[in-house]
Amino acid sequence: MLTQLTINNFAIVRQLDIELAKGMSVITGETGAGKSIAIDALGLCFGQRVETSMVREGQERAEICATFQLESQNPVYHWLSEQELQDPDNPTECILRRIINADGRSKAFINSTPVSASQLKEIAQYLVHINGQHASQLLLKNDYQLQLVDNFAAHPELLVKMREDYQAWKNLQNQVKTFQQKVAENEARKQLLQYQVDELDEFNLRPNEYLELEDEQRRLSSSEQLTQLSQSALQILSENDTVNIDSLLYRATQYIDELAELDPQYAEVQSMLNDALIQVQEATSEVRNLSSNIEQDPQLLQEIEQRISQALQLARKHQVKPEDLVEHHKKLKAELTVLLDFSDSEEMLIEQEKCAFEQMQATATALTASRQKSANRLAQNVTQSIKQLAMENAEFYVELNTDLDKVSANGADNVIFTLRSNLGQQPQPLAKIASGGELSRISLAIQVLTSDQSAIPTLIFDEVDVGISGKTASVVGKLLRQLSERCQVLCVTHLPQVACHGHHQFNVEKFTVDNKTETKMTALSQAERVPALARLLGGSEITELALANAQEMLDLVH
Repeated sequence: MLTQLTINNFAIVRQLDIELAKGMSVITGETGAGKSIAIDALGLCFGQRVETSMVREGQERAEICATFQLESQNPVYHWLSEQELQDPDNPTECILRRIINADGRSKAFINSTPVSASQLKEIAQYLVHINGQHASQLLLKNDYQLQLVDNFAAHPELLVKMREDYQAWKNLQNQVKTFQQKVAENEARKQLLQYQVDELDEFNLRPNEYLELEDEQRRLSSSEQLTQLSQSALQILSENDTVNIDSLLYRATQYIDELAELDPQYAEVQSMLNDALIQVQEATSEVRNLSSNIEQDPQLLQEIEQRISQALQLARKHQVKPEDLVEHHKKLKAELTVLLDFSDSEEMLIEQEKCAFEQMQATATALTASRQKSANRLAQNVTQSIKQLAMENAEFYVELNTDLDKVSANGADNVIFTLRSNLGQQPQPLAKIASGGELSRISLAIQVLTSDQSAIPTLIFDEVDVGISGKTASVVGKLLRQLSERCQVLCVTHLPQVACHGHHQFNVEKFTVDNKTETKMTALSQAERVPALARLLGGSEITELALANAQEMLDLVH
């Protein structure tokens, strides 16, 4: 429930800090004093759109902070944990804060962690439901009427299953449509792929073959130059009869051998020259061996160059590098396999879509049965409640129109709330027959009846008693107090018959300081409530009779 609301520099509020408790709290004050301003500020903590006019004139920013005490069974408790927004030091407390700058920018926080406005809207559905002055107009909308029936029926599992089954069928339906659209497109692609794969199959390039062909082609085309260079190197190394490296090194080693015998310091040089001689002789042998294997085959060279040319031509055609042709070939074959298998999937996909549709219809039928049963009970209970609200001859009905051929995520039902206001009349949809006051009373009755199924801990009513007075207003007050036994109720009202039923009362006043308008909200003690109620009864002048009436009203309730 909401335990504290702090407002700074919001509209005509300079500073406001109020503490709230369980039960029913009423907010009263003169018309235009700003009774609804706290509700408006609280709405910003729930992600409502900001405007620059919300910042008090002359101030840089406005700030609103709302503190909630959570029950562990409230879904918001688990939502905070999943979003990693829970305060580890105080997991049962949730603090929402919104800062609005004068330039229109805003910041939002949940438990001191920056969040988006959409996250504030998401958490709001678990914490507070606000019934504004025009909330009863929602009763004219069929989707809201369906939501109220579902709330009263308390069948969340069926609703979840309905959405899941509908989504499963819709996905399969889309797959079938997409499949059928792609069949023609795939046929043209399949023919092209088949031609390309056949062509590459026929060429049959092996992995790394192109690089091997390039190496072989390079060797064959350079065979004469390789032979000439090899022979020239052999001449210098050993085959020149006049002078060669081998003979020169051999003679040098002989000289060094003699030097080493005369002077041991030449021993290291002797070892180095002997190693060099061995290296030269091994190199000579290797060059001789390689030169003897140099291949000169013009026909093989022609065949290799022709295959390289074909590979280059295919690579250009497929816009890949020649060395990537093998991998490209694999990808084309894989794509072709998928397209060849594609047509085989049609019959199976259509059968799956049919089964999903039948499952969805079965769930919709079960949901309709549950709704019909609850709709009848809701109609009877609302009728009983509104008879107490000065609608003695009224009869409330909930009609369900079902079409299993037009199922949506909400099922196959269309709900229509109808009303017979007077005896001898035919029931008509609320939009055609109900007045504003009647809508307010019906809305309140439904809110009370569905509160048992609601997990929302705080309900706010912003002047839902507009258009009623006297005995009816007293019944509204009783209903709101009855509702406050199950959840926290905040009610903005101008009627003393409603206000007297509150467990707590706050009075709103508007005044001027330094030529600037301010408003303040004050918690009233039981003694202070008497003149406040008397003012609602008698206007600006509080008479002894008004005070006595106010005291009597409080005594009867408390």
